[in-house]
Parts: sequence; C-alpha cells; structure tokens
Amino acid sequence: METTEAIVTVDGPSGVGKGTLAQYLCCKTGFHLLDSGAIYRSLAYGVLDQDLALDNLPGLVELAENLPVEFIETSILYQGQDITAKVRTEEVAAMASKVAAIPEVRAALLKRQKDYAQPPGLIADGRDMGTVVFPNAPVKLFLTASAEERAKRRVKQLKNQGVDVNIRQITQDIMERDERDRTRKTSPLVPADDALEIDTTDLSIDEVCKLAMDQLWKHGLIK
Repeated sequence: METTEAIVTVDGPSGVGKGTLAQYLCCKTGFHLLDSGAIYRSLAYGVLDQDLALDNLPGLVELAENLPVEFIETSILYQGQDITAKVRTEEVAAMASKVAAIPEVRAALLKRQKDYAQPPGLIADGRDMGTVVFPNAPVKLFLTASAEERAKRRVKQLKNQGVDVNIRQITQDIMERDERDRTRKTSPLVPADDALEIDTTDLSIDEVCKLAMDQLWKHGLIK
C-alpha cells in the first residue's frame, strides 16, 4: 500500500490552473510530481497513432498496460519520440476524455499512478486523485473556474503558439468535455468530500498558491 503521509492531490477540469499550482507546490516542497493528465493524453496519442477504435477494449487495455511513455523533466517521450507539443492539441485532449471514461482503461493505469507515491512526498495533479487514486491523502484541493474564463485562457495559450482558434468552439469543447467527465460511471470528475474547493476564475496565480500553501502548513506538510 502506498504511503499517504505526504500526498497532496490537485483535482479539477482542464484550464483551471492545476498544472501551474502543482509545479509551484513541487518547487516549494521538493515533492515528486504526478501529472496524470499527461499519462491519459499520452495514451490518447497512442490510440490515435495506432488508429485504435474505442470499442477495441483488448487493444486499449493492452496499450494502457504497456504504455511506452517516459517523462523526462518537462518532456514527454512516446517510444523515444518527443510528443510534448502533440499531446496538447484539442484532438488529443478530446480523445483523452473519451478513453478516460472506459473503466478497464482507468484500472490499467491505476497502479502506474499509485507507484508515484514515494518519499519525500507527492503532488498528484488530475481529476480523480483525491477520490480514487489517493483517497487517504491528507491534503486535497479541487480547482474550478467558469467555462468562459477557461476558454479565454486556452485561446490565449494557443494564440501564443501561433494557432488560430475560435473561442466559441473552444468553449463548447470545454463544456462537452466537462459533462463527459462529470457523468462517466467510473471515477467521475467530482471533488472529494474533504477537499478544499478553490474557484480560480477571479484569483491570481499568487492567490491560488497561497491558499494551497496554507493547507500544506495547516496539515504539517511544510514548516
């Protein structure tokens, strides 16, 4: 059984600032980082690359169990190929949401995620970290933000990458993905009963980080 003494879960939908907060907490604590979203996006990339059908359950499970992905600092390598930029596309994100709704796929990736819990501690970024993967974590955070604000952030990010996008379409995609994640039968996107919910819509990054650090201090994970 994994140790849960020093685990912080950071859950919530895309675009709420989970990744930024998780990176900040890792820098402040020296804990390891689990970016579960990157694992699911890497799986989605593999599904698209192999042209696997979503009803090909044996193929999906086999790929999940033997996912040829490595995380080297900020880079994601799939079969040795750098796919860091490729997994950030809307196509991969949409596929990740679809494969994540398949119970057998989630089960296949569960142990891989639990294995990240090693000393001195772990910051786990995802959608079901506090409810399923690390239900006994002492600190659980659940970030939210309005779909409109998250769409603005996503559009700004894509435009900075030179990608021309339609904010209405991005907003619609976000709302559809949220609905799919919230209503799936296995590990739906919901806050843990004991999670601190933080609405980041009108908060600065510094304000969100302070609220999170206060929780770590309150639970004795930092001094």
